Amino acid sequence: MTRRSLQHIRNIGIMAHVDAGKTTLTERILFNAGRIHKIGDVHTGNTEMDSRAAEKAHGITISAAATSCDCAGCEITIVDTPGHVDFTIEVERSLRVLDGAVAVFSAVSGVEPQSETVWHQANRHGTPRICFINKMDSLGADFARCVDDIRTRLGAEPLAVQVPIGAEDSYRGVIDLIAMRALVWPSEAHEPVDGPVPAELVDAAQAARLALIEQVAAQDDAILALYLDGQDVPAARLRALVRQACIGQLGVPVLCGSAYHNIGVQPLMDAVAAYCPSPLDRPAVQGLGADGTQVDRPADDAAPLTALVAKTRVTRFGTLTTVRVYSGRLEKGMAVLNATTGTRERVGRILRMHADDHIDLTQAGAGDVVAIMGLKSVRAGDTLSDPAAPVVLDGLVCPDPVIEAVVEVADAAAQEKMGRALADMAREDPSLRVSTDAETGQTLLAGMGELHLQICLEELAETHGVTARLGQPRVAYREALTRRVEVDRTLRKQTGGPGQYARVKLVFEPVDEGESGLVFENRIAGGAVPAEFIPAVIAGLTAAIGTGGPHGWPLTGARVTLIDGAFHPNDSSATAFERAAREAAAEAFAQAGPILLEPVMRVEITVPADHLGAVIGDLGSRRGTIAASDPGPAGHLVTAHVPLARMFGYVGDLRSLTRGRASFAMVFDHYGQVPKAEAEALAAG
Repeated sequence: MTRRSLQHIRNIGIMAHVDAGKTTLTERILFNAGRIHKIGDVHTGNTEMDSRAAEKAHGITISAAATSCDCAGCEITIVDTPGHVDFTIEVERSLRVLDGAVAVFSAVSGVEPQSETVWHQANRHGTPRICFINKMDSLGADFARCVDDIRTRLGAEPLAVQVPIGAEDSYRGVIDLIAMRALVWPSEAHEPVDGPVPAELVDAAQAARLALIEQVAAQDDAILALYLDGQDVPAARLRALVRQACIGQLGVPVLCGSAYHNIGVQPLMDAVAAYCPSPLDRPAVQGLGADGTQVDRPADDAAPLTALVAKTRVTRFGTLTTVRVYSGRLEKGMAVLNATTGTRERVGRILRMHADDHIDLTQAGAGDVVAIMGLKSVRAGDTLSDPAAPVVLDGLVCPDPVIEAVVEVADAAAQEKMGRALADMAREDPSLRVSTDAETGQTLLAGMGELHLQICLEELAETHGVTARLGQPRVAYREALTRRVEVDRTLRKQTGGPGQYARVKLVFEPVDEGESGLVFENRIAGGAVPAEFIPAVIAGLTAAIGTGGPHGWPLTGARVTLIDGAFHPNDSSATAFERAAREAAAEAFAQAGPILLEPVMRVEITVPADHLGAVIGDLGSRRGTIAASDPGPAGHLVTAHVPLARMFGYVGDLRSLTRGRASFAMVFDHYGQVPKAEAEALAAG
C-alpha cells in the first residue's frame, strides 16, 4: 500500500457498547473498500477482525485489532475496539494513539452504559468523533430518540447530516442533507441507488437541513449571512463547516444505517474521509525533553522520531509492538531509544497489520500506526525516540482492577510455567495484575471483571499450554485516609559493620478528589535529607501505598509532604531512607482514620413493567440505590448503583426473577465506603 500525504491519512477507532455492531460494521467497511472479498459474521465466528479463539468462542471483541484500507482518496487505519467493560483498557490505549473515532449506537437501545464510558474516555483524550446509529432495520429503531440521547446523556451537539428513509421493516436508505439526495439500497444490493429526495419527505428533509445549517453557521460569517437572508448554502461550504465543527469538537456528525445489511456503510466511509481529522489537523504532541522542559513534536517526517507504544502482544509471528509514530521516520534496522526507561532497542520488521495478518514495510512515517518486531523490553505507554533528541510522552491511564481470584495449577512445574505466562500476559494487558498472597503464597490474578479473568484462563490454556483453575472471585477493596497525620521516623541499625541510619519527618493527608497514588511534595530545607535520597523516600512511600493500610488492601492514594529529616555521612543509604519511609507510612496509615472502600457499579436493567417491583426490591437487598427508573421502548429502564460484592451471579438471579425477560449491563462507577458493620466483618475475616 503506497503511503499517501499526511492530509490523506485517517487513524480512527470503532467504539461502542457491546453488541452495537462494531465488528460487523468494520467487516462491511473492509468489504466495500475491497480489502476483503467475503463478509464474515460474528455469530458464526468467521470475521476477519475477531481472530483470536476466545473471540470466536464468545462472539465478542476482546483485543483491539487494527486494519487498513483505501477509501475516498484516503488511507484509513481502523481499530476495532472491544465493547465489553472488562476490556476497557483496549479502548483507552487505542484512543491514546488515534486521531478520531466512530461511535456506534444501536438504534433500538440508544446510548448504553459502556457507550457513555468510551465517550468520556474520548473526551479525556480530546478525540473528535462521528456517530453511526446502527440497526435502523430492527424492531424499535428510533433515529430521533438516539440523536436526543447523544445530546442529553453524552452532553454532545449532534449534527444530523443524514435522516433515515423509513425504519424497522420499512428502512431502506438515507437522505443526505448536505447534497439533498436520497440513497436507497434495493433488497440484497451492495450499492445504493442515488436519486432525488422522495416527494413525501422533501419538507421534513429541508427542515432538517435548515436545522443543520443553523447549528454550524456561526462558524462562518458569510454562511451566517446566507442563512439569515434565507438563501441556500452550497453543499461544499456546508460540508467544510461540518468538518470544522467535528475537528474542533463543537459538534458530532451523525449518520445512520444497518451494518448487517450493508445499508449506509458507504456514506459512513465517505464521512470518515470528509470529517475525521488527519494527523495534520491534530495538535502537535507534547512531551518532556532530556532537560525536563516541554517539547512539541509536530506531525512531520523531517522532525526527530517520536513514537508511543500502545500495545505489546505475543503472536504466532513473535512479540508484536504496536506504535503510533507522531513525528520523524521509523526505519527497518534502525536503533531507537526507549526514552521512558533509557534503554536502546533495534527495530526488526515493520508491519502494517490486518487483524492477525500483516504486510511488511521498510519504513513508517509521521501519522502511521504500525507494528514492530524485534523490540525486547518495551511496555505499553513507553516512548520511542531519536537517541539524539529524546522526549518522553505521557503514558497510558490504566484503571485499577476491581476483582481478583486465586489461580491454581496441578504441580510445581506447571506453577513455574504459569508464572512466566502470566508475566507475559500482564505485560500485554496493563489492567491485569499478578501478585502473590503474602500469607498463603498463592498466585492472585486481578482484573476488571469475571469475564476478564475467565478469558485469561482460556488464554493460558490455548496460547501457553497451562491448564489452571480459578478460585472464587473476590472484590478488590481499597483503603483511604481520612485525616492528617504527622510522623517522625528514625531508622537506626548497627550490626558491627556499616550501620543504617535515616530519619524522615512526613505529613500524610488524604488525596483530593480526582487524585490517586502518591502525591509527593519535598519541603526539605538546608539539605537535611540530601537530594540523592529523595527518590528512595518516594520509592518507599509508593511501595507502602501498594502494600496497603491496616486491613491489607492498597490505598487509593496519599498526599505526603517531606518536611524534615536527618542523615549520617557514613551510615545513611538509599536503602535506609526507603525503609524509613515505608515504616513511617505504615505508622501513619494506622493513625489516619483509614476507611474501607469498595467498587460500586452502575447497573442498567431493562425489565418488563410487570417484573419492575421484584427487580427494584432485589436491588435494595443488594445495598443498591436507584438512580432512575424510566419507561423505554424495550421495557422499563432502571439505573442503579450497586456494590460489586453483591453482583456476583446476578445474571442467573435476574433470569429467575423475570423468567428470562430482563437484561442488564454493568460498568464500574466509583469507589464507595463500605458500611461499618460489613467493614468490621471483612476485617475479622
